Amino acid sequence: MKRAVGRGTLLSIGALLIAVAGFRNPPVGAQGRGPQGPPVAEIEKVKDNLYMITGGGGNTAAFITDAGVVLVDTKLPNWGAAIMDKVKTVTNKPVVTIINTHTHGDHNGSNEFFTGSVEFVAQENTKANMEKMDAFKGDKAVFIPKKTYKDKLTLGKGKEEIDLYYFGPAHTNGDSFVLFKGLNVLHSGDAFAGKTTPIIDGSNGGSLVSYGKTLSRAAAEFKNVETIITGHSPRMTPADLKQYADFNTDLAAWVTAQKKAGKTPDQAADEYKIPEKYAGYQVNTFLGGIKGLVQTGYTELDKK
Repeated sequence: MKRAVGRGTLLSIGALLIAVAGFRNPPVGAQGRGPQGPPVAEIEKVKDNLYMITGGGGNTAAFITDAGVVLVDTKLPNWGAAIMDKVKTVTNKPVVTIINTHTHGDHNGSNEFFTGSVEFVAQENTKANMEKMDAFKGDKAVFIPKKTYKDKLTLGKGKEEIDLYYFGPAHTNGDSFVLFKGLNVLHSGDAFAGKTTPIIDGSNGGSLVSYGKTLSRAAAEFKNVETIITGHSPRMTPADLKQYADFNTDLAAWVTAQKKAGKTPDQAADEYKIPEKYAGYQVNTFLGGIKGLVQTGYTELDKK
């Protein structure tokens, strides 16, 4: 029997689903379900000069450096002011750098709010994916990252060093892991959004087959970090990341076995249940739930 995503999980990752629905072309001004009002974010201190801002899409990190504020992700469209309202409660410094962990509009939707001498940074595949988005056409192209990297990039130095890593396709083909080295804190973006079955954006290079392998590389690299700012859920630990890597490895193996057995996506989905060793994980019902995930895996395996 399939398990549905619980209400609490939906509240934590609901904005992710809005962005995934549009992938390249998220609805301008979308703020999620329920009554619409002025965007209101929340801020919490993670460590020293690093904060997490929640609400309105993906979790935003705000890192206060000597030169100014470095943001990781800018949420849905029209949330820039809400982000800055919270930043101003902890510093008067301007935003000088924005890192987009991947291409989705709940993580880069408010890039255009941050004008002036702001440097935008992303993995090179994310830049290419963002160039396809209607939200960054014409004069909005200036908000596409100009500084890119392939496998690793270091920003700043000393206690302010930030290291960006790319380990391979997972949620998309450009997922950045952002390490605040001096604080030993990681931002995982949506490669690790929360403990649910993954959402895989095949149109932007996401991969069910590679997901677990990619996360295993990340887990090995970051096994000693103190805390992880996830894409959409509360903070987690390296042990959680390692477990999520194992979960996705097992999930890919299960999908592969179902295909080899001649099961249709419907048949496989009807038989799926979360393994007991992953108690507490939930099935994400978006994009067709398990059936959609199986179909994504089958399509990918057909290309191997």
